[in-house]
Amino acid sequence: MDVSRSFSVPGKVLLAGGYLILKSKYQAYVVALSSRMHAVVYQERNTATDGKFKVTVTSSQFNNDQWIYSLDPSNNYALSEASGRKNPFVEKTIINVFVLFSPKVAEYGHIFVNIFSDSGYHSQNDSIERSNGYKRFRFHNQSISAVPKTGLGSSAGLVTVLTTALVSVFNTKLDINTDSDLFLIHNISQISHCQAQGKIGSGFDVAAAVFGTILYRRFDPQLINCLPNISSPEYPRSICQTVRETHWGVINRSFSLPKGLRIVMGDVSNGSETPKLVSKVKAWYDAYWPHSLQLYKDIDKANMRFIDGLNELNNLSINKPAEYSELLAAIQRGNELDRYPVLKNIRAAVNSIREKFRMITLESGADIEPLKQTQLLENSMKLKGVLTGMVPGAGGHDAIALIVTDYDSLIEQTGNSPTFSAVTWLDVMQEEIGILEEDPSHYQNFT
Repeated sequence: MDVSRSFSVPGKVLLAGGYLILKSKYQAYVVALSSRMHAVVYQERNTATDGKFKVTVTSSQFNNDQWIYSLDPSNNYALSEASGRKNPFVEKTIINVFVLFSPKVAEYGHIFVNIFSDSGYHSQNDSIERSNGYKRFRFHNQSISAVPKTGLGSSAGLVTVLTTALVSVFNTKLDINTDSDLFLIHNISQISHCQAQGKIGSGFDVAAAVFGTILYRRFDPQLINCLPNISSPEYPRSICQTVRETHWGVINRSFSLPKGLRIVMGDVSNGSETPKLVSKVKAWYDAYWPHSLQLYKDIDKANMRFIDGLNELNNLSINKPAEYSELLAAIQRGNELDRYPVLKNIRAAVNSIREKFRMITLESGADIEPLKQTQLLENSMKLKGVLTGMVPGAGGHDAIALIVTDYDSLIEQTGNSPTFSAVTWLDVMQEEIGILEEDPSHYQNFT
């Protein structure tokens, strides 16, 4: 076995931006989360390959799921899976990395990738925690497709971390602390993720996995739209040019939550199908224009007020720490927020965003903020230590997101409450950094 490498990437929550993020003129606020997707990669060079590459991807956490791929370098790395199993996110990622690097079979042999995911990505029901002293993961007795997701961006995390792992095989000098390598991984991952989804999304989930917590503005969809079919003879040249030579124009400016505040996700174990929601909202936007355009402008203004409010808190924490400490204490007391203009403005901005999205819910039929989520958020706003909350991202039934001062206080307040009986609070933190290189020895011998 050759020397292995391992990497992890964070989950995400889109706090501000919603459906506006699909249009490149609007910015969004994406928070990377401490729940991470992990990949360990290694090779066995002295194996029979029959002129083809072998790649095995394993997810031992989910009923020992495994995909065994054969790739034909004489046919644009056309891919087949030994048992006919389908996983478009894995397939498109593998093909694109191989096409981009055009490796020779004799140099690489059989490549193995083991995937792990932190518990925040999926429902924790019917799972067992196992640890090895370095890492701990939840192990399920079902395949990954049968376990409900929480909406933290598992597919984007999988694509990004698998891309990073495979790139490290073909570029042994890969350095995730350099912009050039990060953007190469970003660009490949965006292409693969869009192809696997069958549509060109906003890309914020991939961007957060690569870069961490950011203010984000999307790439031009034409960058991917203009690529030929993945099986076309022109595809290798086109993807190399798009990934390596084209400026994508992505905004990915670092932007942190203020000191002393953190994200808490409330999982309700009832996921939503984001593509269907997006399709309904797109149809509504076209049918209701220019009313829809005005609503988007109003939401954008409220998004900027929310971001400006967080920025003001960040500045206060640095320049006026005593005043900032009093603001945190007020949030923790829970009933005096209106006395402080910055806290009042943040809550008002988020309330305005939610109000507009409830209007879109009624007009489009897309459950962006369903009634149950509205009720859950309103009850959450009454808890001590909660600054504000929303149904993040595309909305729906995935989870709610709260900005709070103290996770333990939230657990204590809701532990015996029938109002929150269906909610599992995910112990996740904001992550500043996207891709991390890990120690491969920390992913062995879980008991």
